[in-house]
Amino acid sequence: MSQQASKKQKADAGESSGRIAHKKVKDAEAVLLKVKALAVKLKQTQEVERTLTSLNLPYNCREVVDKNSEAVLDEIEAAMFEIAASILKGEGFSFDVPSRAKGNQVYVPELDRIVLRDSVSKRPFASTQTCRKAAITARILGLVHQLCTKRIHVTKRDLFYTDVKLFEDQGQSDAILDDLACMLGCTRSSLHVVASEKGVVVGRLSFREDGDLIDCQRMGVGGKAIPPNVDKVDSIQSDALFILLVEKDAAFMRLAEDRFYSTYPCIIVTAKGQPDVATRLFLKKLKTTLRIPVLALVDSDPYGLKILSVYMKGSMNMSYDSSNLTTPDIKWLGVRPSDLDRFNIPQQCRLPMTEEDIKTGKKLLEEDFVKANPLWVSELELMLKTREKAEIQALSSFGFQYLSQVYLPLKLQEGDWI
Repeated sequence: MSQQASKKQKADAGESSGRIAHKKVKDAEAVLLKVKALAVKLKQTQEVERTLTSLNLPYNCREVVDKNSEAVLDEIEAAMFEIAASILKGEGFSFDVPSRAKGNQVYVPELDRIVLRDSVSKRPFASTQTCRKAAITARILGLVHQLCTKRIHVTKRDLFYTDVKLFEDQGQSDAILDDLACMLGCTRSSLHVVASEKGVVVGRLSFREDGDLIDCQRMGVGGKAIPPNVDKVDSIQSDALFILLVEKDAAFMRLAEDRFYSTYPCIIVTAKGQPDVATRLFLKKLKTTLRIPVLALVDSDPYGLKILSVYMKGSMNMSYDSSNLTTPDIKWLGVRPSDLDRFNIPQQCRLPMTEEDIKTGKKLLEEDFVKANPLWVSELELMLKTREKAEIQALSSFGFQYLSQVYLPLKLQEGDWI
């Protein structure tokens, strides 16, 4: 976005400050005019997918790709042959594991996402510091080899329970699973290990999951659980104008029960808090297939913005797979710090920011991906200046259906997203 356009949007926001709450919601056709214009613009824009190799960066980066079972088995067996040869030479064994330390995480503005620099560290078995990690790495390699041979999938929890005494804590087996995906050059789902179902979807969407037809308009208030193995989702069909990405389950249920998607054709998605891999993959698949805008509804606090940034820019933990997991150009619809006054949110519904909140907000302001968007910066600065935060549920102070019947329609009607 140009500086001139940025200033104009700020000015428009300033003019409507304190007045938007008093505007009337028009009929659905009028409410959706600006959303339709955004959708048309998106479909007319020719997507040019830039890759790391095309950028000629001064440093090498590591990225992974989807691999089938045979390819993963080949990688594992090649690694084990090298280890066996090293042991036979009397040199012991060691794993060359890509370093996923914070210092290797880099935001690349041209790609608008976080990537992982290619830096490898040794994990020798004959070291008191790393012998246990090397043992866990070897054990998980063996388990993944079994899964790929049998062509079956298990959850990360199942994997942990195969050797609780060795793993001790699921966090340790999860971290080494990510190390292995990075080491073998494949996505985590290629290892046939998935997370438990967490995210849900409802609205104007149908697809086939492993051959079964799923109609997301017939899934009730709870919605359809997003399958942990997104590779089995195909034949995606929709007449939605946009995807509404919601941070919290409570807001999702309100919108589902009010059948918000019937009046305003959309697909509503939530990961119920921190985004999981399956929901991120599913969102990316929807956006890529349907080519419609994604609008986000999160809490007006630093953590809401952090959650939004994970969907858009990627997470530090899985930066090696950011090309598959990130959905660029998500519009921040609400609840934004400027909305608290513009919608006259009662003072009793505004919460004082804790020292930890303020610290997190200041850290976000230092992030390159936040600095790249002046409108995000101004909203964050306003939040830190007022030291106030608010949850989506604060809108319920005007009535339980205010979110679906007034707030969201007004935001869509005014094209009030950044």
